[in-house]
Amino acid sequence: MRFAVIVRADADREAGILPGSQVITAMTKYNEELSESGVMITAEGFHRSSKGARVTLSGDGTSTVVPGPFPESEVASGFWLLQAGSQDEVIEWVKKCPIGKRRVLEIRQLLGAEDFGEMKAEAQEMFATASYRVP
Repeated sequence: MRFAVIVRADADREAGILPGSQVITAMTKYNEELSESGVMITAEGFHRSSKGARVTLSGDGTSTVVPGPFPESEVASGFWLLQAGSQDEVIEWVKKCPIGKRRVLEIRQLLGAEDFGEMKAEAQEMFATASYRVP
């Protein structure tokens, strides 16, 4: 099963303050452990939301664009994509994360072809041929 671990932004990240060398060193070690265990697919961090935008699609062909920043409670500062046998396994990994004080990490299982019910065959073909999909 594949999971996204979404790192919620905090005031420091939204102010453009990056983690110090101790956190970077600890996170590098943690990511190496995830990678060596075969759990980590990828991990990335985001710039602060003031450098982003939100696009709302109306459904009638029009859209609304709102430039950042956004409230820190509504944004993510990064993510991991993990492959594990269960959500409990991911929870155990996340509990070891040295990202810093008082951070919120949200775990969400990714959809797979098996989740599409009667459209399973079409979904399997889509997932198999999609060039964007990480193996």
